Amino acid sequence: MNQSELTSIARQLVAEGKGILAADESTGTITRRFQAVGVESTEDTRRAYREMLFTAPGIESHLSGVILYDKTIRQNASTGTPLREILSAKGILPGIKVDTGAKPLALFPGETITEGLDGLRERIAEYVEMGAKFAKWRAVITIGRDQATGARTPTPYAIRANAQAMARYAALCQKGGLVPIVEPEVLIDGDHTIQRSEEVTTEVLWTTFDELAAHRVVLEALLLKPSMVISGTKSAERANAQAVATATIRTLRRTVPPAVPGIVFLSGGQTPEQATEHLSLMNQMEDLPWEVSFSYARALQGPAMEAWRGRAGNVAQAQRLFYQRVRLAGAARMGAYRASMEASA
Repeated sequence: MNQSELTSIARQLVAEGKGILAADESTGTITRRFQAVGVESTEDTRRAYREMLFTAPGIESHLSGVILYDKTIRQNASTGTPLREILSAKGILPGIKVDTGAKPLALFPGETITEGLDGLRERIAEYVEMGAKFAKWRAVITIGRDQATGARTPTPYAIRANAQAMARYAALCQKGGLVPIVEPEVLIDGDHTIQRSEEVTTEVLWTTFDELAAHRVVLEALLLKPSMVISGTKSAERANAQAVATATIRTLRRTVPPAVPGIVFLSGGQTPEQATEHLSLMNQMEDLPWEVSFSYARALQGPAMEAWRGRAGNVAQAQRLFYQRVRLAGAARMGAYRASMEASA
């Protein structure tokens, strides 16, 4: 796939009024979420859950793509049709998570490095053969302190090491025919202020784009999936929604080149309502140089999973709730979401 085709796919993923569903939970992650709603995690229940989401009526009006996990992209629906083909038939692009998770960064307590570069070239070729159009790689950045020294984290080395890994992944994707989504997530966990979040996010994004440039990654053919600039969950100073939107866009204007076609936010521990409101407020700002959209997981799936609870009789209601959250995110994508829409959803 040439650069022009990759650029076209990147733009398609941030089409007007649309965003991306992150359904790339590992088996361990989906098992924990199932346990929270009383569902046993088996091959059949995981298949039934993903099939319930992907076959929900109308979602193609607001979803441009879905990020899948390795086992999910290989999985068939109850009809025998591959789940990835169900998405493609709706005009929704299938994507794939290619990293293998964040592991402890040796000699840097409390910090992580995302692994998965070994064999990535060959895995990309296989995923392209399966019909994947884009990929995702997540780096995990924690704001805190080294318990041994008291020094603040993240360290510059941890930021740089993760940025280099993301850039190598992105280069391999573009060479192999996938649009890379680069996800440097600054975790919401902690007692940090929104000012500290902005400081760290700025450094993370500066370093990420420095490494992308060094690796000759084509910015027009990638998407950025950042966290929003937001107060830590344990912070004594909770910033309001407008402050989050303002700080996030200010940070992105300072760090993200306008050549990048789109920014697709992760929800990162926010409630569905918070993630939707923040996105809408950002899209109400003027002269944004990139498309600003969503790539949410729990903020889209949460209510549907609660309603489904592994029961076939609950599928229709769960699908309605899933569509409602997708529709509201689509409205936020256009800056048209209002809290009052929740009551009518």
